Amino acid sequence: MLTNKLVGFTCSYTPLPLIHAAGYAPYRLFPLDNSKDSAGHILHDNLCPHVKKILDRGIDNNTPEMSGVVFMNSCDAMRRLFDGWRKARPNDKAILIDFPATSDDSAINFFALELSRLWKELWEWNGRVGDLSSIKQSISIYNDLYSLFSDVTSKIRKARLKDGNLKIQELYNKASTEPPENIIPILKNLQASINSALDNDSNSVPIFLFGNVLYELDAFKLFNDCGAFICDDDLCTGSRLFYPINITEEEDLFLSLSKSIFSRSFCARTFDPKYPLKFAEDILNKAKACNAKGVIAHVLKFCDPYLIRLPIVREILKENSLPLLVLEGDCTLRSIGQQKTRIEAFIEMLR
Repeated sequence: MLTNKLVGFTCSYTPLPLIHAAGYAPYRLFPLDNSKDSAGHILHDNLCPHVKKILDRGIDNNTPEMSGVVFMNSCDAMRRLFDGWRKARPNDKAILIDFPATSDDSAINFFALELSRLWKELWEWNGRVGDLSSIKQSISIYNDLYSLFSDVTSKIRKARLKDGNLKIQELYNKASTEPPENIIPILKNLQASINSALDNDSNSVPIFLFGNVLYELDAFKLFNDCGAFICDDDLCTGSRLFYPINITEEEDLFLSLSKSIFSRSFCARTFDPKYPLKFAEDILNKAKACNAKGVIAHVLKFCDPYLIRLPIVREILKENSLPLLVLEGDCTLRSIGQQKTRIEAFIEMLR
């Protein structure tokens, strides 16, 4: 369903196919650095810069026209963003969807009910009654998008194509703010021409990159300039955006979607109580799978879930002789630019 009606979102756990099926194009509110610093009047200074910069945009009216905004209660900062948004823009349509912190059966069932609540709300914003068949169509489109991203990303990274990661991130950013129907033809063209589109970069050092928000193309250019090649990533503005969604005729659609979201790669805020080391071991396994020589973590200031998990991640990587460099960011290029010397030294150490 190609449409220009936008619904904003701020978190990669947002069920994009539902927004699309309700007749909207999901539009990610990136934490742009071109609005006045105003969120401090509403939110505490020691809060995640991601949510504060999004709220800056809201206060500054630095957003496109949106039919509403979907917020995920995925961490306390996101919850505070919802509160701040309602205070700053009381006339906006907005909904907060609870996303459980654990991934057991009761959590999956609860989230399925939350998805059903979101579905009804989206159609209320539309002033019409939704048709469940449109969810299947949108899931099919997003599965195509996932498959294309997986194939193109895999080919670019396997061939270590120069500037390939900039192109991948450019497309992730575009897919976050435009209808999937706009992105699929671009990916298909790139898929067909990938062998001749970019130059090989065989002298750089393969690095696994993980963290939360990192979408600026200049940041990926900086990694390139420092001699790093991102051979795989686990970012909420990168590979965690799209995932396969499996549905069956027998199962409730919302339950199937809930299961699929819980089967994707988690960020640090989601915890499996039966397998407490899973987050760290997943990072280790992904780094090994892409033959990385080292790991870079890019985490935002005041992001407690990542700061809590980093010590065990460092310990497990150290046990497996994989060096880790932790970069702390504030959603500005200035902050990561200041880390250039550290990145260069890290890469030289790995050569």
